[in-house]
Amino acid sequence: MTRRSLLSRLAGLWIVPVVLVLWELATRFAEQPYFPSPSSIAVRIQELWFSGPLSRVLLTDDAIDAFAPSLGRLFAGWILASLAGILLGVAIGRSAKLADYLDPMLQFGRAIPPPLLVPIFFALFQIGTATQLAIIVFGVIWPVLLNTADGCRTVDRQYLETARVFGFTRTDVLWRVVLPAATPKIFAGLRLSLSLALILMVVSELIGSTSGIGYGLLTAQQNFLFVDVWAYIVLLGVLGFLLNASFLLLEGRILAWHHRARRTI
Repeated sequence: MTRRSLLSRLAGLWIVPVVLVLWELATRFAEQPYFPSPSSIAVRIQELWFSGPLSRVLLTDDAIDAFAPSLGRLFAGWILASLAGILLGVAIGRSAKLADYLDPMLQFGRAIPPPLLVPIFFALFQIGTATQLAIIVFGVIWPVLLNTADGCRTVDRQYLETARVFGFTRTDVLWRVVLPAATPKIFAGLRLSLSLALILMVVSELIGSTSGIGYGLLTAQQNFLFVDVWAYIVLLGVLGFLLNASFLLLEGRILAWHHRARRTI
């Protein structure tokens, strides 16, 4: 996505203030403690995380204690899963025999919800960061692996035949033909996996964690702090939006050649 198209999408967010106004009116009319108004949620967000000194970009101690470990787990798990998924996906996509051999195990593994494996991860790694990363990696790797394999498997045969005519080695074919052709599908898998990483980050922090956004959300729920619960929900929604927008901007820069080629077809 180009910067111009990203800005046009942002301009289309006019519906957000409309929804907020309707939400505000509905909650004030209903007067339900379980559904606080957007204004009270915004005030609580500012109190919890953005009332610190200017030297720390207004971040409070609670914000640093929550954001730093959560974002660290999110990106660490996503990067590990992305690297492993791309490597395995390339190998599977370029080897029909390996794909046939591993396909039953891949279909079995992708169907297992990561939270169900928490007891196994506890037994292997005990409670801690390793278990949380294992939950994220296991759930995030599948979109990257399957998209990479599909992208490498479906490269236009004309490209491959042309490369052979010009005497490309297998390494040259991989780096100069296969991977560039598969890059759009790889990025589609990376984008989906980033959204899943955010979800699984929260799930991993709900179990045996003492820090992070998920732990703060669980604590607020256990203490019936409904405004705080909604503050965490809104925070996660905004974080997901920012991650997706940032990834689309990066993707637009890296795949600019692909978008130009599609426009010329």
